[in-house]
Amino acid sequence: MSHKKINHLLVRTLEILPGFVSWNLILFPYWGVFVVPNLVAYFILLFNIYWFYQSFQIAVTSTVSHIRMQASMRNDWVADLKREYEKEWQKVMNFIIIPTYKEPLYILERTLKSIEKQTLAQANITVVIAQEFRAPEEHRKEIEKGLIKTFGEKLNIIFTVHKLTPGEIIGKASNERYAAIETKKKMIGKGKADMDYATVTSCDADHTYHPNHFAALTYLFLNNPKRHLHFWQPAVMFYNNIWELPAITRIQNTLSSIWNMSQLPRRDRLINQQNYSLSFKLLDDAGYWDADKIPEDWGIFFKAFYKKQGRVEVEPIYLPLFADGVLSTTLIKTLRNQYSQFVRWAWGVSDTPWIIKHYILTPGVSFTNKSMRMLQMIQQHFLWPVNWFIVTIGLTLPTLLNPAFGRTTLGYMVPQISSFILTLALMFLIVMLIFDRIYKPARPKNFPVWRAMLMPLEFVLMPVAGFVFGALPGLDAHTRLMLGKYIEYKATEKV
Repeated sequence: MSHKKINHLLVRTLEILPGFVSWNLILFPYWGVFVVPNLVAYFILLFNIYWFYQSFQIAVTSTVSHIRMQASMRNDWVADLKREYEKEWQKVMNFIIIPTYKEPLYILERTLKSIEKQTLAQANITVVIAQEFRAPEEHRKEIEKGLIKTFGEKLNIIFTVHKLTPGEIIGKASNERYAAIETKKKMIGKGKADMDYATVTSCDADHTYHPNHFAALTYLFLNNPKRHLHFWQPAVMFYNNIWELPAITRIQNTLSSIWNMSQLPRRDRLINQQNYSLSFKLLDDAGYWDADKIPEDWGIFFKAFYKKQGRVEVEPIYLPLFADGVLSTTLIKTLRNQYSQFVRWAWGVSDTPWIIKHYILTPGVSFTNKSMRMLQMIQQHFLWPVNWFIVTIGLTLPTLLNPAFGRTTLGYMVPQISSFILTLALMFLIVMLIFDRIYKPARPKNFPVWRAMLMPLEFVLMPVAGFVFGALPGLDAHTRLMLGKYIEYKATEKV
């Protein structure tokens, strides 16, 4: 068998693995309750204890994150820069790459307004509007003309237009790659910026920054002796339009926001996602984003991680960064687009073959370090579709299928103990509700007070939201990858 065929067989085997694991874990209680019922009971009990630990951990780490975020929001980062890096800070250039396809002009204007309001001098910031050639020409011209008219005298703006070439696929990664390489030619290649003092930020078109963001990033960059081996990650919170979302998607976006916030203190497991920064030198050394892949955030992390023999880390920026939740013109379109977005996020599991292959073959990487990263990937991606089925349905349905086991002591006690554990875990929801109230924008005047008061009750929809926007998209992505039915990138609609 040729080397090419062996490699293809290995890749396909590793692509099948996530779906194989998730489907077997989900189905195990339903056939296992007839064959090894005691093992099923203990499996579900241990899984619920694990879920309690995860919930407790999120409550603790989100509290730590909140305390640090409040301090960071109040801190005068510019004063710190001028005091500790009197001249050096002026050398730093922060490039913000904003890939855009058909986003309305006002969405991009909102993002650039948040950049305009930065406490850091605009001389240290360059915005790269990365457009797609496949977008209508009149739309591209409207975006360029509109942004130059509004921000041309206030911001440093570069426009790039990416045209797909053979071997590339439609997606954020191929566009960002092209924009970064073009920026290197135009700015660093012509001596307008120093590669050693440049950062690159991957920014979606709907993201808005805290005024301290780039001052804090510049300080953290200069303050880190290993700055060329680091990513920086803020707390991405889907709050830009949270009051406009239907209840069932508002819940999921709130949970995702607090989850993102809770991950910042976990330096051992923090991996960049959605909006992040890294040194331009690290991006260049790693070979930029892969133009033939859809997942780009974890993809560039692991690419850099293995390129640098595991010495790459992610440092938190303790500041909120607001993003849009999915919203369309009708409820059905909103639900459909929200589902598609979660499928695309779950498609990050497609990086599994590449990550596992390099885990085995890349020399010089600390076993502990790479194993911790591997476990993080397995926990987040392999268990994505599994959590809901074990936690929500648990042993209830299996004991209905095998009532004889349900009448045994173990069959009776495990559901009772599990219910008690999960009830305790729900107490941590109070912590999430507190932080949701703190970081969510003020209630719009057109949003009724009585509806705002009832919003905490929307969390009774958590089981439904968790199934539709958690378990199903995860299973969808795993099954498609297992069957070799690869997805195509679809930009989330912005209204």
